[in-house]
Amino acid sequence: MQEKQVDVAIIGSGTAGLNARSVVDKAGGSWALIESGAYGTTCARVGCMPSKLLIAAADAAHEIHAAGLFGVYVDDVRIDGEQVLDRVRRERDRFAGFVVKDTQALPAEHRLSGEARFVGPTTLEVGDHTRVTANAVVIAAGSDPFIPPPFDAIRKHVITNDDVFELERLPKSLAVVGTGIIGLELGQAMARLGLHVVFFARSTDLGPLTDPDVKAAVFAQMDSELNLRLSTSIIDAARTDQGVQIQWRDAEDAEHEEIFDTVLVAAGRRPNIPDLNLAATGLELNSRGMPPWDPSTAQCGDLPIFLAGDASAHIPLLHEAADEGRIAGENAMQYPDIVAHARRTPLAVVFTDPQIAMAGQRYADLNTNDTEIGAVSFDDQGRARVMGRNRGLLRIYARRRCGTLLGAEMFGPRMEHIAHLLAWAIQQKLTVQQALEMPFYHPVVEEGLRTALRDLAYKLKVADSLRCEDMAEAPGC
Repeated sequence: MQEKQVDVAIIGSGTAGLNARSVVDKAGGSWALIESGAYGTTCARVGCMPSKLLIAAADAAHEIHAAGLFGVYVDDVRIDGEQVLDRVRRERDRFAGFVVKDTQALPAEHRLSGEARFVGPTTLEVGDHTRVTANAVVIAAGSDPFIPPPFDAIRKHVITNDDVFELERLPKSLAVVGTGIIGLELGQAMARLGLHVVFFARSTDLGPLTDPDVKAAVFAQMDSELNLRLSTSIIDAARTDQGVQIQWRDAEDAEHEEIFDTVLVAAGRRPNIPDLNLAATGLELNSRGMPPWDPSTAQCGDLPIFLAGDASAHIPLLHEAADEGRIAGENAMQYPDIVAHARRTPLAVVFTDPQIAMAGQRYADLNTNDTEIGAVSFDDQGRARVMGRNRGLLRIYARRRCGTLLGAEMFGPRMEHIAHLLAWAIQQKLTVQQALEMPFYHPVVEEGLRTALRDLAYKLKVADSLRCEDMAEAPGC
């Protein structure tokens, strides 16, 4: 077996791993990049980018069907599923190709192919060909879709977000198991592309929201558009000549069954940790096989082992993975002189229509004794109504004793932009008064944010202290 000695061994060549490698290389350290699968990040290959390509096609179809609201009528609309999926794959391959090309351009002697397995605190065996001894290890091994037991026996007959984009044609019917971010995004897109789609979930949750009022607004809208089977339990799933037959029990304990051409399992993803043999490191593992981990340092326990990206099961988003990779790489190089980093304000967007977003503290994490809440409905918001997208609710949280913005949960048109504005304001520790001093153009959906801020100002009893222009109205709008 070949022997290799490096400063930092990096398991995984996704977003977190590549960022860790970059930091180590810049610091002058030696490194080994270990990958068991194909190059290309989760985002580019099976996540953010191909899903948004599919959603873009679905949005185009939906806009055509909804054009009658404006007195615009389009006859003989035809959706060519093969062309839709062909564009998704072509553009996906283009995005992923950039990452693959850059990774393959790295020196071959630093790249190892094979499954990594710990045989000591910082010693790894890669496949059956290389033993790597490192001063520190960064685990950036990513995650894999979780397949619930009823579907495990027919795994080859169901799809996940890892392989949905390999479909060459759209099926006629689709069961979506799970109503988290992946299930909602892909399922709604498929429904808008003309498929018969039914969603199944054990709970009543739709997406990651925790604010009960915003959750209710999401349910009211989604239930009017989508076939939701919430509070259900899957009894059995079996392959038949007609497709996949699902048997389930509803909230009233009645049993049902239906056959679908295809089943999309979107029941979450699990870190690729079990096969690493972390027990050999001496780390104390919890019941899920995960080590103790500090998100401010990316360190596992007090060892020179660092965890980053989806493998950490912390916040499985690209920008978080990039940050964690950098933090892990830096601390791996300078171990034992570990530096704690202040993490960015949490920011998450679900690209449904309307969009779901969260910025800063979640409702579930608030100290309700010291929190005031401002709100705005988008049902009659000016720009939203002009666009025919007037539905949704935004709730924004501030500290009662000082008016500092804490967080927000929202559902409505173009929430990706409002969430960014709020995340920046929260990270800068702006108060409600300071936020209202910022400019708001007219007519834009961001004016809805101003309405929520003004609602907060009144509830905090600081409206009288605002500058007169900060409470200026736009009559009739």
